[in-house]
Parts: sequence; structure tokens; C-alpha cells
Amino acid sequence: MKRTKLNRRNFLHASATAAAAVSLPGIIPSRVLGGPGRPGANEMVNVGVIGCGARARQIFNESPDVKAFRVVAACDCMFPRAEQYVKLLSGGAKCGAYRDFREMIDKEKLDGVMIETTTHARAWITILAMQAGMDVYIEKPMCLTIAEGRAMVRAARKYGRVTQVGTQQRSMPINNWASDLVKNGALGRIHTVIAPNFVGPEKWPDLPAEKMPDGGSDNWWDVWTNQAVYRPYHVKIHRGWDRWWDYDGGGRCFGVTGWGAHSYDQINRALGTDDTGPVEVVLEEPLKVMETGKFAPELRPGGLVGDDDTGTVYHRMAKLTGPRAKVTMKFADGTKLKLHLDGDRGPGLGAIFVGEDGKIEINRNKIAGNPKSLVKSPDNPGPIDRPETAYHVENWLDCIKSRKSCTADIEIGQRSSTLCYLVNIARDVGRVGEVLKWNPEAERFTNCDEANKLLDRPRRKGYELPEIV
Repeated sequence: MKRTKLNRRNFLHASATAAAAVSLPGIIPSRVLGGPGRPGANEMVNVGVIGCGARARQIFNESPDVKAFRVVAACDCMFPRAEQYVKLLSGGAKCGAYRDFREMIDKEKLDGVMIETTTHARAWITILAMQAGMDVYIEKPMCLTIAEGRAMVRAARKYGRVTQVGTQQRSMPINNWASDLVKNGALGRIHTVIAPNFVGPEKWPDLPAEKMPDGGSDNWWDVWTNQAVYRPYHVKIHRGWDRWWDYDGGGRCFGVTGWGAHSYDQINRALGTDDTGPVEVVLEEPLKVMETGKFAPELRPGGLVGDDDTGTVYHRMAKLTGPRAKVTMKFADGTKLKLHLDGDRGPGLGAIFVGEDGKIEINRNKIAGNPKSLVKSPDNPGPIDRPETAYHVENWLDCIKSRKSCTADIEIGQRSSTLCYLVNIARDVGRVGEVLKWNPEAERFTNCDEANKLLDRPRRKGYELPEIV
């Protein structure tokens, strides 16, 4: 599976020549044996980082004991950030810093890239990187719209790329163990899932322009803006992009695409709905700006499950005000998903699964059962004792070598992202109490043209999604 070498002129025209060859029975794939630019089973994986902000730093701070990879280059359209990033890395003098990720991929011998950019730039960058032969680790949420997420899945399949979306609870043993309890019937039939009523994005209020920071190239703000409407620079866009509808779907703590991407992915993992979605979406109340909860100074006894509120550790981060409204969804088997909880109660990064024979609350690295015996089995792996992202990065690296699907493959990421955007679409349409019929195979509403118009967005010239050929 030889990587096609691309230069700057033909990069945008990458095609199936970058795709993986199908291995014939009895023939050992070249990936296993290794080769130029392709690691064998015991070789180091060379990685480039695209986007050098806080998450890019955090993800490597959380993976200090992952020895199977090295960062050899980093890129940011705000070039000083790339320079600062490579200096922070061990052996930083050997790492290349770039303004343009296409140049980085062209010049460096990379096995994969980690896309740690803003949400609104991820689809465009991901597809171009996959066309250039890169396996990809994509921060969550992986896309800004349901339609562009589906394009990303098509590209991954067309070009044979290994993909990992950054919902790291997928790789945490205790979360997977509890999910399997639910999926394998320990609670009997699941009739209700209860999860948080997350905060959505806000619309940009057109504040006056501010002076751009020093250090960027002449066009860096154009590149940063990517598909979105070009606006004058403002620090609240640049540094607070996850708050605004044009750039994210509510990416803050206790936000729809922030914590919600983790919570909803946890739901899909436990219900076994990784390749499908709900069939009905109902907005239960008008959208309004409200606080996320009362936030009593002490933990209340007797939570929804067991004696503890398993979301406590995250409560210090979840107190904010923003647009919220309860949404209920229903799956084809009749299971109801109630997105109703405030931020001061219950699992901020998971859900409560209610079955005929009991309840299980799954949060990040913590579970509780009612009855308690549900989670007291000796095979319960218990909380992790390593940084939470390490497991997820290791899984991606292993799959780059084996060519197997990652635990949070891009189709899985598409389905959890879709749940996020269904919440936002229902709120934007605003039809309180009306059942919006969703076809999870076609990824369209069958009874609401207004909602279907929100499945995609116009893209700014020069940042159209690449043709998948």
C-alpha cells in the first residue's frame, strides 16, 4: 500500500491513487511488513499535528507513556503557534513547523496526522489529508454539519484510511465494560435513557473589529475562517470560537458538541446503535437562555442511581448560561432518549440507562448501579490509572499498523455527531411538541423540509469540500 507523493500543485486533485490496495487471501499486507512511510508491527509511527492550540498540547500531555509514536512536524495557520508547539515537544529541534498542512504532508514522511483544529475546518482538512494518503485522528466533534460528516465517511472508505474520532471514552475499559452490560441485557430491555440537556451555540452579535494579533501571515485569518462567512477579526471569535454557531455546535463544557459528543457516543456504544440513529426527534419546550443548574455547594445524597452523583468531578466546569431546551428522541425499538438533565445532576459525560431490571449510570471512568450488584462483578476492570487519552491514541496507532477499524471509527463519530446536530436542528426549527421524523439511513427528515435545510451549509469559495474521486 504505497503512499502517493503529492506536491502543492496536484494536492487538491488527489484521487483513488491514494487509496489502499485490497489484500489478496494468503498475501501479507505491506503494512504488516512495513516499508517507506509505512510502519511495520513493531515500528514507530510518525505523526504530524494540524492545529497547535490547547487541545493539541493536552492530548500529548495525556499520552506520556505512549511510546509507539513520535511527532515529527506540526502546522498552524498562525505560524508562531506551530513554532512554539514544536519547541515544547521532546526533541523539538528535530520537528518541522509549517503554516500549511499540505506543505507539511508533502515534505515530511508521515504515517498519519492528528487534526486538532477548530470544528469548522475539520472536514475540509480531513478529506484533503486522507486524499494525500494520511491516516487521521480527528478531534470531536468531527464535523460542523451532518452532510459534511457523511462526506468524511465516504472519503475514508474510498481512500482506505484508518480513522479515530476523539471520543476517548470508547477506549476506556470501565466504560466499555459497563456499556456491554447494557447492550448484553443485564438490565433487561432498555426503555429509557436519560442524559443532559446541553447548552447550544449562540449567534455572533457582529461586534466591531479588533486589531489582529502579531505573528500571523497576511492571509492567516482567511485560512482560519475556512468555510464560514468572513468576518473582521475579533478575539472572541478567535479564542472563543466554540461558543458560536458559525464555528461549532456548542463546543464548551456542558455544550452540545463539547460534552454532548462524549455523552451521546456513550449512549450509542451501550445501545448498540453505532451505525444508525433515532427515528423521531421532539423539542419539548421553547429554546431559552438559562443556567445549567442550581449547583448546590454540597453533593446531594441519594442521586438518581445509587448513593452518589457520578458527575461530581465535572461540576466545577459545567456552570454556565446559554441556550437550552429539552429534547426527546426515540429509536426504532421504542427506546426513548430524554435529554433533560441539568448540569448539577447526573452524568455530564454519559447517561443513565433504565431497563426492566434496574438502572446503570455510566459517566467517564465511573459507573453506578441500582441495584448495586449490577456493577459489583469481579470482572469489572475498575477506574483507569493512566491518562484517559492514552488508550485512545494507542488504539489508533495499533490500527495504523494492523489496518483494522479503530474503536471510534469515523462512522461511529458520524453517528454521535449526528445526535448533537439533531438537538441543535430541533431547537432551531422550534416546533415544540411536534414529532420530526428522522430516517437514519438516508440521514434526512421525512416530514420537515425546514429541518433538512439545516443538514448542510453554504461554504465560502476556496473552501469547498474536495471532490471524492
